[in-house]
Amino acid sequence: MSTTPTRFKCGGFLRLLASGIQPCIFRQHQSSRANLRRLLSNTQPGENVRPLEGVKVLDLTRVLAGPFATMILGDLGAEIFKVERPGAGDDTRSWGPPFVGDESVYFLSVNRNKKSIAVNLKDPRGAKIILELAGMCDVLVENYLPGKLAQMGLGYDDVHKAAPRLVYCSISGYGQTGPLSQRPGYDSIASAVSGMMHITGPEDGDPVRPGVAMTDLATGLYAHGAIMAALLQCHRTGRGVHIDCNLLSTQGFRTKDGYLVVAAGNDKQFVKVCKMLGLNHLSDEPKYKSNTLRVQHRQKLLHILSQRFLEEVTGEWLRRFEGTGVPCGPINNIQQVFSEPQVANNGLILEMNHPTAGRIAVPGPAVRFSTFESREPMTPPMIGQHTVQVLRDSLSYSDDVINQLLASGTVAQNEVH
Repeated sequence: MSTTPTRFKCGGFLRLLASGIQPCIFRQHQSSRANLRRLLSNTQPGENVRPLEGVKVLDLTRVLAGPFATMILGDLGAEIFKVERPGAGDDTRSWGPPFVGDESVYFLSVNRNKKSIAVNLKDPRGAKIILELAGMCDVLVENYLPGKLAQMGLGYDDVHKAAPRLVYCSISGYGQTGPLSQRPGYDSIASAVSGMMHITGPEDGDPVRPGVAMTDLATGLYAHGAIMAALLQCHRTGRGVHIDCNLLSTQGFRTKDGYLVVAAGNDKQFVKVCKMLGLNHLSDEPKYKSNTLRVQHRQKLLHILSQRFLEEVTGEWLRRFEGTGVPCGPINNIQQVFSEPQVANNGLILEMNHPTAGRIAVPGPAVRFSTFESREPMTPPMIGQHTVQVLRDSLSYSDDVINQLLASGTVAQNEVH
């Protein structure tokens, strides 16, 4: 049967922001094995079975978009093998402040539920280990500059020969092909190129970069979704897939002590807002009778509303709007976010014991399932914390071979307990 690639394009974040850039591209190949079909078709009795239990993911990503995607897969039960450089590890291990002890908060936030294996990919023996791991995994995720892994013998074509059923997901700044494909991708640049910074900030002000790495996070979400779809496709067709992912109205008012967002989405809600503000006369004025008219007289209306919101504290406005049906909420700082009762109720904060940082709290999974409860998460790993374990238990390497690899510097093991 022919293995000629068939390409499928799926919509994504940057397609909405910058026309012509397609963030997710599938390359589909016929698989010669049915392991994944059997894996996904097996059912396990009882409750508390996570959706991706039994799925193995080889994670060659660093920084944010890739680690965020693989963390979500880990939250859903997949076994994640995070490959890091011996010594330095993931770039974000040194990003800070803030730090908890010697551990970067940035790294801790997106790397739970993973096993770290420290391997030198430039060493042919290290590349061989990666190929062996790929052969036993269901998914490989990487975010190297396009073509870089191929130079090490770990590109898609190389890995496909060793693992034809593998879902191989490549995350990059601009895609695997095209005039910008060889440029490194950073969230700030993608925000600029995509137009996000242009539409963020005051109407007549300078472009503003969002405080959160939105393009990285959105790309991670799209990569996670594409991987899930590819696993389902493999289950149905037996074909491996190459996924290409890349990075390419409300009003906020200042109050006496902070900021408040109010969304008056229709004429009825606008009347309610005016009533809560004690500005009933505004809703009676002809120039504010419809959304179209309010847009035409937007600047004058916003000035009146802004002056009124400044007269009370945020908490008082929230109390007044409670039960009115008008969507509103405070613009929280990070400390306020973590102290929000709804955040705790939704299980969005996970606490765990880290071997060097002690007791830490990190953002939890954004999705909950009725069929299983979240388990105690595995803490973000130290560099190479699981190297020997993975080589011995997953690849069946003997102690002699492992010791040789450690002695030569091909791999590294962290001695944390």
